[in-house]
Amino acid sequence: MNIAINTRLLIENELEGIGRFSYEIVKRIVKKHPDINFHLIFDRPYSKKFIFSKNVKGHIISPKTRHPIIWYYWFEFQIPKFLKKINANLFISLDGFLTSKLNIPKINVVHDINFEHRPKDLPFLYQKYYRHFIPRYCKLSNDIITVSNFSKNDISEKYKIPKNKIHVVYNGVSKVFSDDNPQEIKRKYTEGNDYFIFVGSLHKRKNISRMLKAFDLFKKQNKSKIKFLIVGKKRWWSNEMENSYKNMTHKEDVIFTGYVNEIVLNILLKEAKCLCFVSLFEGFGLPIIEAMKCGTPVITSNVSSMPEICGNSGLIVDPMNISEIANAMENIINNKELYQKLIQDGKKRSKMFDWEKSANIFSEIIERYIEN
Repeated sequence: MNIAINTRLLIENELEGIGRFSYEIVKRIVKKHPDINFHLIFDRPYSKKFIFSKNVKGHIISPKTRHPIIWYYWFEFQIPKFLKKINANLFISLDGFLTSKLNIPKINVVHDINFEHRPKDLPFLYQKYYRHFIPRYCKLSNDIITVSNFSKNDISEKYKIPKNKIHVVYNGVSKVFSDDNPQEIKRKYTEGNDYFIFVGSLHKRKNISRMLKAFDLFKKQNKSKIKFLIVGKKRWWSNEMENSYKNMTHKEDVIFTGYVNEIVLNILLKEAKCLCFVSLFEGFGLPIIEAMKCGTPVITSNVSSMPEICGNSGLIVDPMNISEIANAMENIINNKELYQKLIQDGKKRSKMFDWEKSANIFSEIIERYIEN
């Protein structure tokens, strides 16, 4: 049997949300099914470490998928041509995009539909492409996998998809994320000072502007040397974010690290006083459970999937309320009893999210097609 998997977002040193899910799930399912031929489809040269076992073969289909026009060409022309060439029996896409040109079973992973709720956060062509094609691809899917019950209900209601066609496979926490790493990096990044941390792409829906304003308000109300580390690429940096940063009284206490690898991120999260992750929309919110695994308290939003993922193990705030975010930061610093409780509750909750369990659920879905 030949299973083709769209792994175009499996990019070395750029494993953000979808890339991390792709890496952790694919490396497990290919080993669980040694008798199946897995064909991983990339749009650029790939790392050999992504060829996880002997039954895996990597393929590069050009061009690089950097623009909606190329997405259309890649998925509607290049992908069906390739699937016919290898005589694929099943196509799995890990990023929501499929092809409408080939009638074979399809499993589609749709992490969230943030573009339906916040279309203006995206460039015009991107939002138009998502809102036109993702509903079509969901309807073409034999099975849909998503990463939270919130997203499952959202996809079902928005696109009128039966819920029994949508399966929840939570993200897990990588083993490198633990609270027992002895390395110290405060001196390198903050000259030894304590810090809050944000992790993620610097996108509009990540609420960077209000987060910076909240930190500035916290600093004005508290005599503290604490810093704020912003970890992530400025890929979607906007004028609004730039203006919020420039207008800060304490902008010298904000440090932009750019992208860091997983080992460094583990240490940064472990040493942080708390994770501030107050997005306006998330399908899951992977940094929440990564911070909890590291023993770091979490401040997160009361919208979309974040209350589901965080549970009662973090401080839940209104992401639109700058004062509320600032007050949560103050509670983290000044309420020692609460601080210790959040650490213990977070560690316990992080154990719910395990890549092995998630890969088993994913494999069970695949096995239906193997049996047939």
